[in-house]
Amino acid sequence: MTDPLSALQATGQSVWLDAIRRSWLAPGGYLRRLVEAGDLNGLTSNPTIFEGALRSDPSYDAQIAELAGSDPREAFWAIVKDDVRAACDLFLPHHRATDGRDGFVSIEVDPRKAFDTEETVSEGLLLFRELDRPNLMVKVPGTEPGLAAIRRLLAEGVNVNVTLLFSVARYEQVCQAHLDGLRQLAERGGDVSQVASVASFFVSRVDAKVDALLPADHPLRGVAAIANARSAYGVFRDVVEGEAFAELAAQGARPQRPLWASTSSKDPAYRDVRYVEELAGPDTVNTMPESTLEAFRDHGVASDRLSGSVEAAHEQLAALAADGIDLAQITKELETEGVDKFVHSFDAAVDALAERLG
Repeated sequence: MTDPLSALQATGQSVWLDAIRRSWLAPGGYLRRLVEAGDLNGLTSNPTIFEGALRSDPSYDAQIAELAGSDPREAFWAIVKDDVRAACDLFLPHHRATDGRDGFVSIEVDPRKAFDTEETVSEGLLLFRELDRPNLMVKVPGTEPGLAAIRRLLAEGVNVNVTLLFSVARYEQVCQAHLDGLRQLAERGGDVSQVASVASFFVSRVDAKVDALLPADHPLRGVAAIANARSAYGVFRDVVEGEAFAELAAQGARPQRPLWASTSSKDPAYRDVRYVEELAGPDTVNTMPESTLEAFRDHGVASDRLSGSVEAAHEQLAALAADGIDLAQITKELETEGVDKFVHSFDAAVDALAERLG
């Protein structure tokens, strides 16, 4: 019998882990075991993840001692870069075996620069060149100023993970930025086949916001997030089947796959793997925290739930709008809150390091 994670991969979806810590990278560590077993195709990280790792994993103690007296912000980046570089090396054989389709590891630019195009581009280029790994992805928030940064980084040949996407309208803009960036790269003589990108569409946070506005017995509770993501998947299919992408694909360009993020269930009333099961399907990625990954391994059921789902998703979103749910406003709030959360985690991690550095 096929295990659930293998069955999920068989739908055409890549399984990435939304977590990292130093001890997992050691021989026999959790991350190494997952990679060696073939359960994992990639990894994402963010300031919140590193804040938690630094507070709970003693594997950082030796490096923190070596960095004693240094600037806390620089020390934080030194630790993050070392972990991400080591993770890239761990996934590199898988990256090569999949001809560059998978095996990516993401590092996020300083979230305080999410609304500054120039600073985001500068830091994205610096990270990509300094870490110097073909399977590194630079995470750029999909804010309005982030769109120009995404386009410019792709045009420079940087692998980009567009993060903090909540609305379908913003996702459409990101798809266009991806096409424009690759087109500019090609016009400058670059090799578009060597550039990869994913668009991280956040899921469960949408239900948390929308459900709070609906009565407890409302039939559309728990519908918004999945319908929103499936609607975005419809946009993806239209893009990859369109003429603009076909011209780039003829030059070897890869599609910018949707990546489902925030896939742990926030409401205990919901099945703990619902945002994995309901969004399984071809040409996508699901990045899960450790708890969700292990829950899916234990009792997840995998089948293609995306193909053919778009029309029903549009009808569900229309029904929500008819009942007074302003999803455009809700997703705008979620974007702002998402950036704020990562800024807070970044600052909290630096502050925690400062106490230990002396």
